[in-house]
Amino acid sequence: MISVTADVFRLAEVFTISRGSRTEARVLTVRVERGGVLGWGECVPYARYGESLESVTAQIESLPGDITRAALQEALPPGAARNAVDCALWDMEAKAAGKRAWEMAGLPAPGPLTTAYTLSLDTPEAMRRKAAQHAHRPLLKIKLGTPDDMPRLEAVRAGAPEATIIVDANEGWTKEVYLDLAPHLQRLGVALVEQPLPAAADQDLIGLDRLVPVCADESCHDRESLAHLHGKYDMINIKLDKTGGLTEALALRDLARAEGYKVMVGCMVGSSLAMAPAVLVAQGAEVVDLDGPLLLAEDREAPLRYDGGSVFPPEPGLWG
Repeated sequence: MISVTADVFRLAEVFTISRGSRTEARVLTVRVERGGVLGWGECVPYARYGESLESVTAQIESLPGDITRAALQEALPPGAARNAVDCALWDMEAKAAGKRAWEMAGLPAPGPLTTAYTLSLDTPEAMRRKAAQHAHRPLLKIKLGTPDDMPRLEAVRAGAPEATIIVDANEGWTKEVYLDLAPHLQRLGVALVEQPLPAAADQDLIGLDRLVPVCADESCHDRESLAHLHGKYDMINIKLDKTGGLTEALALRDLARAEGYKVMVGCMVGSSLAMAPAVLVAQGAEVVDLDGPLLLAEDREAPLRYDGGSVFPPEPGLWG
């Protein structure tokens, strides 16, 4: 049996990116029960990819209750719906076998990871204050993507002079803006830029000097995406809500590495249940951005443990 419910988690504060602001995380929770064993997973439908709570719920409810993980990969496209069901099946299968999900996947035991902490888009002065508040964290991620980004970036560097900084433009720049900003990103010690150009225009990255490594986010969903990224990006951002679950995320990670890409593992703004399987994918990744629960005012029972700048693998009471 497969069931799906909508849940809402309040954010600790307003979260803003170049596309808009939010005060809560709206997620879908999927439960799969077979033989008295219950597994669960979470997804975050994303309007950027044409998803809504209603459309993703309909996709999930269209599935037969006894679907297997292998059949699921063909039944649904990459996206939020397949992610929640895939992760719920992993959880259920691990519990039924009396093993951890990482064992079922043939992976080594996971360990803690250094994760980014995201500063949402705001005025330069507000971002400087927020950066100073979190300057003890080793890795800060800045949401940018407007015509006035340089004062914001300068302010964050002033507020957190020792932290490693990565920048997410959320498709908000043009080629001309990127070329203008790139030397300043290098000067300010930015380690990575995510998706500087719209996915539909990222061919403009071909032939450009990438003074700072460029990471594909909206341009990379699953393994089929890789064929369109050559010559444009140095790294890919793997998110389970894009790949359609843990099964494809692990396969994408391995193929991307084989093709010479570095790996970032990211997330939508969701609860610890959404982050838990991503922790397995993130083992060994060059950049980890699994801070969703840190942005929430409330979380699941038995949440992930965060300590300083680290996130720890899930306990069995949460997932896997």
